[in-house]
Amino acid sequence: MLETTDERAGMPALSAAQGRAATSGGAQKRRAGRPSAAVLDKAGITSAALKLVSRKGYDGLTMAALAKVLDVAPSALYNHVASKHDVLLLVEDHLMSLVDVSGFGGSSWEDAVRTWAWSYRDVFAEHTPLIPVIAVLPVTDAPQTLAMYETVSKGFSDAGFPQDRIVPSIVALESFIFGSAYDVTAPEDIFDAGSMAESTPYFTAAVRHSASGQEASAGQERGRPADTAFRLGLEALIAGFGAIRK
Repeated sequence: MLETTDERAGMPALSAAQGRAATSGGAQKRRAGRPSAAVLDKAGITSAALKLVSRKGYDGLTMAALAKVLDVAPSALYNHVASKHDVLLLVEDHLMSLVDVSGFGGSSWEDAVRTWAWSYRDVFAEHTPLIPVIAVLPVTDAPQTLAMYETVSKGFSDAGFPQDRIVPSIVALESFIFGSAYDVTAPEDIFDAGSMAESTPYFTAAVRHSASGQEASAGQERGRPADTAFRLGLEALIAGFGAIRK
């Protein structure tokens, strides 16, 4: 009597239905280990890049490190972004989309600039490691960034700024805004002269009176030293720019 193939192998025979179920179960397990294309997208890449920079600084943002944070192979990452420059454009666009430009077109130019500038500063105060990069990153092919600049430029134009003064005025404000974003993160004792206080009496007195002024306005909104300085500088810039409006 001839033995069946299953009997020769010492295994019980499986029905066709059982065989299909076993095969299907194995295939399902293999698919479960494969990341879906929806897992990785530009929004996820942007979020991961921001988290990576917040933990390790800008120098820590590499394609290999980003792929590791996302738990994907570098090749999968390159399917969405061609280079680190592309990642930076995504980050720039995301941050600029958070800047409030709603005042332009609905409020006075002065109030619109105040809303925009305070928002701009607050956004980048949360991401200071990116300021040296974003401040000099070309806006080419960055839709949200360009939309922000378009809205602000139109606001300046509608307010009577000569065309050749619009971009320089925006850059002057941005220079002040980026520097002020750093100031938000400065330690409270940044101007403490320490053992040299007696040799710097004018500066020490100014610092002391500045601190007293902060205490007096502690119950007011934006009463921090960085906010006081930002308000003072912003109002001076707004007043000064008024002279070049038509």
